[in-house]
Amino acid sequence: MKIESLKGTRDFLPSQAALREYMEETILSCYRENGFRRIMTPAIEDIENLDKSDGGENLNLIFRIMKRGDKLEKALETGGELCDMGLRYDLTLPLSRYYCANRAKLEMPFKCIQLDRVYRAERPQKGRLREFVQCDIDIIGDSSPNCEAELITVTAKALSRLDIGSFTVRINDRRILNSTLLKCGFAEEQLTSVCISLDKLDKIGAEGVAQELSDKGFSAGAINSLSEIFRRLPLSADEISELAGEEAAAGMISIIKSAEALSEGKFTIEPDLSLVRGQGYYTGTVFEIKSDKFSGSVAGGGRYDGLIGKFIGENIPACGFSIGFERIFEILSEMGRQGSGRKRIAYIYSGDFPAAFAAAEKLRAEYDVSMFLRPKKMKSFLDRLAASGFSGFATESDEDIRLFSE
Repeated sequence: MKIESLKGTRDFLPSQAALREYMEETILSCYRENGFRRIMTPAIEDIENLDKSDGGENLNLIFRIMKRGDKLEKALETGGELCDMGLRYDLTLPLSRYYCANRAKLEMPFKCIQLDRVYRAERPQKGRLREFVQCDIDIIGDSSPNCEAELITVTAKALSRLDIGSFTVRINDRRILNSTLLKCGFAEEQLTSVCISLDKLDKIGAEGVAQELSDKGFSAGAINSLSEIFRRLPLSADEISELAGEEAAAGMISIIKSAEALSEGKFTIEPDLSLVRGQGYYTGTVFEIKSDKFSGSVAGGGRYDGLIGKFIGENIPACGFSIGFERIFEILSEMGRQGSGRKRIAYIYSGDFPAAFAAAEKLRAEYDVSMFLRPKKMKSFLDRLAASGFSGFATESDEDIRLFSE
């Protein structure tokens, strides 16, 4: 039998798990202080819900679960659909279903936290896992641009508490982007496909995007017009207003001003016409947070006013922001960060276990204490403890803490 975890999944050593627990506790405490409440949903969703969720290219990465027993046999005989369930690829679709099922019990607007595992059938590589954690906050039932300003500010507060260094919030609006694309000469029915290509800008560059759009058969004139705009990036808020119209840009400018007022200079927020976000369910504002020290995005989200309506045929505004939990974990690991501030101590004994446990219990008021029977080779055992993240040890004969750093 194989002892390695499956490709695209990870095992975590105790020191790594401690750092992840610290991240969870830090983020959750910040979100709760700001009035958000945690919910939980199943990892498994109805396959029809997943397929109709407008998740962009993520729909090609769904782990599908086959029918079972008689249902599977019947599907095989008739050539029908073999799958009836799938693993969630993000937390937004499950939240939308959850809200529709439970909204009679929820206050409006509803402000919630989700911190859970999601699954995508990715080709495993650095930064691309098949199982990973997402950490979201969402506001449902409020169409005001104050929602975006609040989500940006609260997410930024959580990242600041994790002390990842300086970062920049990038913001765009799908309506502004669509208006720009139409002015460039793309047709309405082409916009989704164009946006999928634009979402790869950070990876393949402007020339790569232009080539992909050309390969898709789009008008050379439209591609050239778009490339000309991209050569002028970054555009200021005033330039975007001039390009897309003041009415279209007004909401985004309002969000930027509110977020800047709330930031107290702790982070930068700037418009970015090239920002897309790959999910097709976004209907308005989209935003990302980019670390100034480490490459890549560390958080992203946007407004998805149409997704809940797919379930109940009623327009319910919604907006959310997701922290890239795994990316933050990698950043903090590279920085050498540890988990909880409490020291880990080993209590080494050889005699009466109840008496040893009672002695260790006294130390637990100040330390996290693990008990170990005295080994034959004490030095090598202590070396292993130090390498594993223990701060020191105590024994039956000498209950004073001996720190490895001394």
